[in-house]
Amino acid sequence: MTCLWPGLCAQAYIDGYHEQLQIDSHFLCSDQRMDTELVDRLVLQLNRIYPQILSDKEAHRFRSLRVPVDERRVQLLEHLYGEGEEACQEFYRALQIHAEDVYADLPTTVRKRGPMFFLSCFSVAVGMAVLYYYGDGETFRCTGGFLHCSVARISKDAFVSCADVGKHK
Repeated sequence: MTCLWPGLCAQAYIDGYHEQLQIDSHFLCSDQRMDTELVDRLVLQLNRIYPQILSDKEAHRFRSLRVPVDERRVQLLEHLYGEGEEACQEFYRALQIHAEDVYADLPTTVRKRGPMFFLSCFSVAVGMAVLYYYGDGETFRCTGGFLHCSVARISKDAFVSCADVGKHK
């Protein structure tokens, strides 16, 4: 597959959760929402459901209040990264369950919703408009009501376009 924008494509394709954790680790270690309570919930989730990923002894170590939460976060992420793909995947699943806002702000999930998504949606809309205006009369007969007035949300502003339903001869 060739890419028109190599910089964007290199960022858009991540091989797996293992690589995703490596990319997101700086954000996860610096985000203040990853507080003691959230780290504890993540550790408990991984320990109870996947004891092969996080044993009781390891869970106790990552929940110890004698160690600052900043250090525990780093140690937990290093441990999960060392455990491999499945451990990283389960961490992301637990993070999504317990902190959807943090999960949505991860650098790798923001990239997935980035400019390529907008460009693909915009391209579809432009393609439909071109076919509607320059296509023969039979092409989009059933879409007249759909294309009559369409609204697309772009950031905080709204773009509204209205089209003439009838064909002019």
